[in-house]
Amino acid sequence: MKKRRFVFTALAASLLATAGYASYRKSTIVMTSIPDMQAKLASLKSGKLTSQTEWSPYKVFVHLAQSIEYSLTGYPEMKPAAFQHTAGSAAFYAFSVAGAMKHNLSEPIPGAPVIADSGETNAAIDMVIAALQKFESHAGEIKPHFAYGELSKAEFAKAHVMHIENHLKAMLVA
Repeated sequence: MKKRRFVFTALAASLLATAGYASYRKSTIVMTSIPDMQAKLASLKSGKLTSQTEWSPYKVFVHLAQSIEYSLTGYPEMKPAAFQHTAGSAAFYAFSVAGAMKHNLSEPIPGAPVIADSGETNAAIDMVIAALQKFESHAGEIKPHFAYGELSKAEFAKAHVMHIENHLKAMLVA
């Protein structure tokens, strides 16, 4: 009986500590705004970019623009609703609490057209900046994310910024 009480007490203490840390972490995160991200992206156009993944910088930026556009038009393929309501929403919550996303940086959006491996990188950066502007000024319905499901516009803005940041961490600027 004492062992069971100890286990439950330890589990409860762990959960409370985790919840407390998550609340603290969430309150101390300073998320990059969309205008700040647009400025950051524009500043990359003056340097030589190299990707540390199997995707070229051009392909990365077109992928990012696709993702933003799909939040306005709808993703070509969706994960099942059960996934969105469980693993998908849990992943978004974890990323939000952490203030950062971590995902496979060479995985295309399900059902999206294949992106060419090479092209004009600055033009692709401009596509991302324009997509962010379109998202920012969009007053209509925001479509569900293929994995996270329904997100508010503010949550989607966070998701887009974290997605871009995750890909930029794998870029070298010379």
